[in-house]
Amino acid sequence: MNSLRVLSVVACLLAATCATPTNSDMRSNAASGSLKPSQWLTPSELEDTPALDEVTLEKLEKMSVEKGAKLMQKLYHISQINNQLEPNFVPSPSNVPVYIVKSNGKKEAANLNNFVQMAKQDNSFGDEEVTIFITGLPSTTETVKKANRKLIQAYIDRYNRKQQKPESNKNSDEQTGARTSSEETSSEWQNQKSTTGNLIVIDLGQTLNNVKRLAMLNVDETGAMIGKALVQLTSDCDVPQEIIHVVAQGVAAHVAGAAGDEYTRLTGHQLRRITALDPSKILAKNPKVLTGLARGDAEFVDAIHTSAYGMGTLNRVGDIDFFPNGPSAAVPGAENVVEATMRATRYYAETVRPGNERNFPAVEANSLKQYKNNNGFGKRAFMGIATDFDLRGDYMLQVNEKSPFGKRAPAQKQNTYHGVHESWRQDKDD
Repeated sequence: MNSLRVLSVVACLLAATCATPTNSDMRSNAASGSLKPSQWLTPSELEDTPALDEVTLEKLEKMSVEKGAKLMQKLYHISQINNQLEPNFVPSPSNVPVYIVKSNGKKEAANLNNFVQMAKQDNSFGDEEVTIFITGLPSTTETVKKANRKLIQAYIDRYNRKQQKPESNKNSDEQTGARTSSEETSSEWQNQKSTTGNLIVIDLGQTLNNVKRLAMLNVDETGAMIGKALVQLTSDCDVPQEIIHVVAQGVAAHVAGAAGDEYTRLTGHQLRRITALDPSKILAKNPKVLTGLARGDAEFVDAIHTSAYGMGTLNRVGDIDFFPNGPSAAVPGAENVVEATMRATRYYAETVRPGNERNFPAVEANSLKQYKNNNGFGKRAFMGIATDFDLRGDYMLQVNEKSPFGKRAPAQKQNTYHGVHESWRQDKDD
């Protein structure tokens, strides 16, 4: 064991032995006294836990899902003991790459300091919806590169091409059951209008080039920095906040929440929507500050959790939270926690592609078992870009192991009294 790891373990042991934690996750256990190390991890588990600077995405990709998830849980638990990990990394705005993606797929490179001036040169910028994609991991592995590339290409398709017929799937679109206002039949895609818009990629992930930086990111200060940039975007480019949609991965989802708070503080208005793609655990935070994405950070906040027990979080962060195949370390087909966390980006990208907006039908439920037993709460939702803004709660759905990931067939009619009543009412309304 190297000296850095020894110091980390010793510090954690001392902190856990001598101090009463203040983190909200430990308050109930700490109420009767100081939390002991054995309540988190055994000494041997602490001894075997690598230091943060020894953990890389590449190493996580070589681990099984179970091993990678267990390591992430260990690192999280250790970080919460007396809040030993301080959020002391804030990237310089001049070092945060920003790309304005053109209709032909070419990217105009800038940084957080000057991308607004570049956008301002386009007289039509902001005439239609504006999507801000904030990356949460560096593109140092093919898994991350591919997921980000799929999402960017999906928006190019959405903004610059005619609608396409949905991808074929062996499941039928015509199963019986209730429909919400957002559901469509297999032929309704033909009547959808083309959408135009602007895509800006804030590549925050490139500044998080190791797991230690990722863990020690100051979410609040970084978010405030991006929030100020969004205020400048709306004022200098005359972009109304009603057309801004922020899509953010992992820890960047929490940064987006802080950016939304800062935007509201400075303007008195809320951003239209924040979509969180597998929001992460927050390892380093100020115990006296409520940190992290939450309802109210935008007019509508939705989240897709694909690695709740791995790199993601089980905590509900949005108005509506989707759990594909229920809360787990990984979704079907993902072989490691990095692939699992990036599946949220892949799923969302699939819905952005024209004609596939409703590939992921879901039902409100407390567990996947409840969903499978048709004991959910009756209401339907579509995970992804077509999610209705008026829905609230936790939603379950099933996904395919390979692309296309969405099953597309409407979820089954729910058997509970409430579910049957809701289905009858909606069928009558339709």
